Amino acid sequence: MTTFVLKTLCILLCAVFISAQVMSMPDFDLEKMIGKWYLVGFATNAQRFVTHLKADMKMATAIMMPTEDRDLDLSYHHLKNDGSCFKMRHLAKKTEIPGCFVFDNEIWGNSNDMCVVDAKFDEYAIVHTIKTKGGESEILNKLHTRTRKITDDLKEKFKQFSLDTGILEENIAILPMKASLHLLSFLMFLSFQLLCLLNFLKSPQLS
Repeated sequence: MTTFVLKTLCILLCAVFISAQVMSMPDFDLEKMIGKWYLVGFATNAQRFVTHLKADMKMATAIMMPTEDRDLDLSYHHLKNDGSCFKMRHLAKKTEIPGCFVFDNEIWGNSNDMCVVDAKFDEYAIVHTIKTKGGESEILNKLHTRTRKITDDLKEKFKQFSLDTGILEENIAILPMKASLHLLSFLMFLSFQLLCLLNFLKSPQLS
């Protein structure tokens, strides 16, 4: 038991050290993050994910919207097994590093340091986050795509990045799609269009 605990602690410490070396992408463009994304990849050694969430977790949808202050509004919608929708929204505040943001998650009670580390903005974005709670840190990598389809090359890219940041291979998941995600995606698309319209109506040109 002691050996297992020491091994786990070593993995966590190494992962956090490696994660500290991760840099955001050099040509990050906030405006190109705008719009709807699919959350198709999820990788973390967090105990709650491993023991409670991994087996049932499905593909989710997200809306990302830059604010006037160059922060990033994040809105996630996850379909639960009972058909209900779990919503999560964060205002990720910009940092001095382009592509890196910070926010607090009131639901889980942790602070988050998030960086977009790789992206082809019309295809995918890999997001690396260090979550800290009570002095302990965990790593979470997410793979977002513009469509529900994901190529083998992109799967391998996400897997290798996660391995390089200390995630165990068995804790790297490509999320399956739930059938009712089509309806959720359509509703989120309508919400996004409404948000764009509201932003346009508030623009100085119409004042």
